[in-house]
Amino acid sequence: MGVYMRFLRPGKIAEVSLIGFVLMMMAIVYGGDISVHPHWGPFFTLQGTTLTWALVIYGFIASVLPVWLLRALRDYLFTFLKIGVIVGLAVGIVFATPELKMPSVTRFIDGSGPVFSGSLFPFLFITIACGAISGFHALVSSGTTPKLIEHESHIRMIGYGAMQMESFVAIMALICASVIDPGFYFAMNSPSALIGITVEQASQVINGWGFMITPEALSEIAKDVGEASILSRARGTPTFSVGMAHIITEMFNSRAMMAFWYHFAILFEALFILTAVDAGTRACRFMEQDLVGLAVPGMGKSHSWLGNMAGTTVAVAGWGFFVYQGVIDPLGGINTLWLLFDIGNQMLASMALILGTVVLFKMKKQRYAWVTILPTIWLFITSMTAGWQKIFHEKASIGFLAQAKRFSQGIEQGTLIAPAKTIKGMETIVFSNQINAALCGFFMLVAVTMLISAFFVIRRALASETPTAKEVAVILREETTHR
Repeated sequence: MGVYMRFLRPGKIAEVSLIGFVLMMMAIVYGGDISVHPHWGPFFTLQGTTLTWALVIYGFIASVLPVWLLRALRDYLFTFLKIGVIVGLAVGIVFATPELKMPSVTRFIDGSGPVFSGSLFPFLFITIACGAISGFHALVSSGTTPKLIEHESHIRMIGYGAMQMESFVAIMALICASVIDPGFYFAMNSPSALIGITVEQASQVINGWGFMITPEALSEIAKDVGEASILSRARGTPTFSVGMAHIITEMFNSRAMMAFWYHFAILFEALFILTAVDAGTRACRFMEQDLVGLAVPGMGKSHSWLGNMAGTTVAVAGWGFFVYQGVIDPLGGINTLWLLFDIGNQMLASMALILGTVVLFKMKKQRYAWVTILPTIWLFITSMTAGWQKIFHEKASIGFLAQAKRFSQGIEQGTLIAPAKTIKGMETIVFSNQINAALCGFFMLVAVTMLISAFFVIRRALASETPTAKEVAVILREETTHR
């Protein structure tokens, strides 16, 4: 699409949009045929570690390539799909009026849940994550969005509108998770270490929790959505997809297309993942280049290929390591990394708000500072409490160090602890939890350091009679044309 717009048919947005939409729909419609093909099906069925490497390679390429070649046009097309799906889903909810089957409170309110362990405070408030407030979005809006907009006046609509839509997505996701039977929900989201790997085992465990589900029902729902199994799927994506497919099939009163809508929703969720990967990698690369550029000015220039390649390599190595560890972790790394991501995201949001508070004081507009200070206080308390509990909590199901200690003792005694099947697997669990604890502690240290630094900067700003904020001079871009 980027080559088409830049060289073949410059300015023909409608044409490239139509081509991209048709190709995307063809991928969904004929993707099912490829999945059952005797040759291509196995060819595209990859192991978790292989998918990790593919994601790392994609993130590297997407970060290094010019924005016009991939991100700008792809994100433009995906935006229509995202907004269209969410609006369509909202309309479907209004017309189908599905019943919310998940009870408002379950027996797991005590913090012993199979999906997440921990008390309502603080973990409820950090798992909301970017549906309410997002530090990741703050990074992207300051790192890549300014390079894509045409006029500065567009910033408010894009920034505020994007977060409004993100909150709307979160509401739709909550509804999708609540309209499916609780037995299906726990079957999809509970780790295999708890519910087993067969529908018979899962049914027996989940029935013991008070949510009645039969092995036949678990097999039937998997068949309806075109999957071999729905047990222990990775967090929210399959749950959202099953819920969305359920709502749409209820609206049309037909289950014939349930598999199509399920995989359409999977694609919809994949768009969020891919855009998060390349946007996050690019933003990380920008910050690394800025930091290194203080010592080596040439590396800090955006057009430096050496700086781009080096910064991107460090970025993808960082997040790629944790994805890989999550794949090989017998506990299922997503079960520990997800909360760590939420904590980091909320800490990052609090730091963005701290920065906004400092800017207001430096501009002598401290009368508006309460707008940023109030959410900062709440975010800081919840994220710091969650971080402390994830590191030092005595329960192995909550604390990283407690989990590492439990499996370390098993290794010393030569006793295998499920779900690990080997001593090496237990060593992987110990290592992953120790790394997670160190990383969580680092997040907390950075956040506290920024808070203390902000306090001294605000004191200096208040002591000055004139604004101390200084804006960099505007640099206008050169107008370019393509013929």
